Amino acid sequence: MQKDLFGKTRYKINLHTHTTISDGRKDPKEVCKIYKNKGYDAIAITDHWKYGEQYNADNGLLVLSGIEYNILNVMPKDGLFHIVGIGMDTNPNLPKTASAQDAIDAINANGGMPIIAHTAWSLNTPQHVMSLKNVYVTEIYNSVSGLHMSRRPDSSLIVDMLGAMGKFYNLIATDDAHYYDGDECKSFIMVEADSLTKDDIIKAILNGKFYASQGPEVHAYKEGDEIIVKCSPCSEIVFLSDWVWSERVFEGENLQEARYKITPNETYVRVQVKDKDGNLAWTNCIQLK
Repeated sequence: MQKDLFGKTRYKINLHTHTTISDGRKDPKEVCKIYKNKGYDAIAITDHWKYGEQYNADNGLLVLSGIEYNILNVMPKDGLFHIVGIGMDTNPNLPKTASAQDAIDAINANGGMPIIAHTAWSLNTPQHVMSLKNVYVTEIYNSVSGLHMSRRPDSSLIVDMLGAMGKFYNLIATDDAHYYDGDECKSFIMVEADSLTKDDIIKAILNGKFYASQGPEVHAYKEGDEIIVKCSPCSEIVFLSDWVWSERVFEGENLQEARYKITPNETYVRVQVKDKDGNLAWTNCIQLK
């Protein structure tokens, strides 16, 4: 738990993590120790097809219930999805013949929050993503997808194409840690929740009361015909939208604020910042129309 630039309480959370219960290389106790030592308040252990109940680790870390459904026997051209579920009250007990929509429906029915994982890694098109119903969260960045056998960690392009089509999601960053040799404790969300409980965390995420990060702090809001950003010291502030022209990149040393003039054609703006070490942070989309 820490205070942000505006004095609000934020919780540091990772919602996608694997252990030896499926294909991760650390057991749950080791994973909890690693994340607690890096200042995390909560994680979700989301092993493949293995439901994990919520509990409080010995070190005080909140472990949310979790599971990941890597939908089987589907090729990328047809829409290959991995659906993460967190915060379920009971085990959805899905058969391995389940579709992505089956997984989403079961997670919702059991009181949880479904997440579309690593759309860039999965080669999902906007049309693939838009075919799924009743899911409101997706990963904009997935740490493990930038290491080892892949180099597609960043789903920003898909997010922007979806936004251009009028479809918006709450954008989280996660680790999806498997190897624990650099894919852990890298990407997370800072959540402005009323308390460190499952219900308040999910409520805050669905209401967009968080930013995603690898270190920097970032906040963006609309004031008149401008989007204003306030952030921790950064070397780059970028305003992204469904408009391809206009000056939208600010570069320098120790940037902590920037203003962007909204054009008449834009329907949304989101912000990405980068610090001097290359760490990124992302806001959710600010819808304008």
